[in-house]
Amino acid sequence: MLALTAVAVALLLSACASEESPMDTVPHVDLERFMGDWYVVAVIPTFLEKDAYNPLESYALNPDGTIATRFTFNKGSLDGPRKVYHPTGFVRDTQTNALWGMQFIWPFKGDFRIIYLDEGYQLTVIGRAKRDYVWVMARDPAFSDADFERMKAFVASVGYDASQLQRPQHSPR
Repeated sequence: MLALTAVAVALLLSACASEESPMDTVPHVDLERFMGDWYVVAVIPTFLEKDAYNPLESYALNPDGTIATRFTFNKGSLDGPRKVYHPTGFVRDTQTNALWGMQFIWPFKGDFRIIYLDEGYQLTVIGRAKRDYVWVMARDPAFSDADFERMKAFVASVGYDASQLQRPQHSPR
């Protein structure tokens, strides 16, 4: 609970900070297609994710329009203890469905922006206006070096320090 409180406070404080420049989202997200499992294949991690293995973010659309989220990972190693968190997503821009708030602890909602999404809904990048954390996620944990370099260039192009981008390890399938 302490870790969740710390994440919520960190997200709130960073949300209150002034933004250097706007961060565009994708023009439109089909929420039903976006739902499901996304493997975190590259990340500028929060403190919670620094030693995460097998990270997986799962989304399900609730009847009230909120997004049930489950973030799971193994702590410390591929077979380390399994951690599970259940934040709730809130679509803030219903014209695009690409700008969300993510709530770990009420009433704090962190910035969550879908800034890249391929046509097949197989690869996405989630960013924050503060450009402190970023998540590159794919439907399959296999992620080539070429794809990593392409996404690294993309996150740099939107103002991130791409040297901070890390590749979490996933168990072989």
